[in-house]
Amino acid sequence: MIFSGFWNKLPLPIIGLSPMDGITDAAFRYMLAKTNKPDVIFTEFVNVEGLARGAVSMLDHFIYNKIERPIVAQIYGIEADSFYKVALMCCYLGFDGIDINMGCPANKVARRNSGAGLIRVPEQAKKIIRTVKQAATDWADGITLEKADIRPKIITTLTESAIRQSRPRKKLPVSVKTRIGIDKVIAEEWIKELLEESPALITMHGRTLKQMYSGGADWEILGKVAKIVHQTDTLFLGNGDVQSVTDAHQKSEQYGTDGVLVGRATCGNPWFFSGHEPTMKDRFKAAINHARYFEEMSMKHAFFAMRKHLAWYCKGFDGARELRKELMQTNSSEEVEEIFDGFLKN
Repeated sequence: MIFSGFWNKLPLPIIGLSPMDGITDAAFRYMLAKTNKPDVIFTEFVNVEGLARGAVSMLDHFIYNKIERPIVAQIYGIEADSFYKVALMCCYLGFDGIDINMGCPANKVARRNSGAGLIRVPEQAKKIIRTVKQAATDWADGITLEKADIRPKIITTLTESAIRQSRPRKKLPVSVKTRIGIDKVIAEEWIKELLEESPALITMHGRTLKQMYSGGADWEILGKVAKIVHQTDTLFLGNGDVQSVTDAHQKSEQYGTDGVLVGRATCGNPWFFSGHEPTMKDRFKAAINHARYFEEMSMKHAFFAMRKHLAWYCKGFDGARELRKELMQTNSSEEVEEIFDGFLKN
């Protein structure tokens, strides 16, 4: 029997925020949740081997606000034992679900057979799903972080920091995000492998690893996969090239998915999930607020990581190109506000 947790409580179609490495950090997600919240939100992916070996700083990627709920922690790697430990950390931190990344196409990730590289090694992929599900069960049954042999400095950070959102112990649903293949489409065969482990939900991006983000997402194959998944109790979301909320609903209906996850179309567009068309002043105000949130939540990180977000807010109006160039030199929200004020006065 599949344990679905919160997933079965969401109305269909599910329209959620896709995890994006280097983009869906705490400030970005908070900005979307405050503006127009999607049905579900995922964190950036976090490496299990690093955390299992005691990389305390990586816990920053798990910072979230309660307004983001339901929020799912996404993790990646190759070692099943490390997945077990980090899954317990996710349970401790009070997330609503755990998602296993089997879709990242970056060479540094996939060449180790993690991320989308797990498509090459289906037996290991299935072992990882079983391991994470076991961790979720063990947590609900009362296992402690100490008994799981988690590094003491990780336990200290978890128990002493404000990262944790305190909640009663509960079992978390386990999901998977993946792609349609490595260098050719094997989506129908691959999905059957994953379904053997009965995850609560599977999201599939309509490109192969080799394609990265080039070309178009193959929604025809996603439609075929949806029919296979719907022979089970697992939910299925499509992903790739969704341009608007209307497009999300149309794709979900046309291809028979239970919903979609939206990625790049949300960049610089926290209004995406409402369908609102922002004015130039709306964009400027949102960019300033986003920069302030970034400083509040990411003090350990250099402001340059915020600059790409500022550039995404500046499009579709005269002078946007020149404005982006100025914003690429900023180092604080105060500088951002000064530049926008100056632009409006000219």
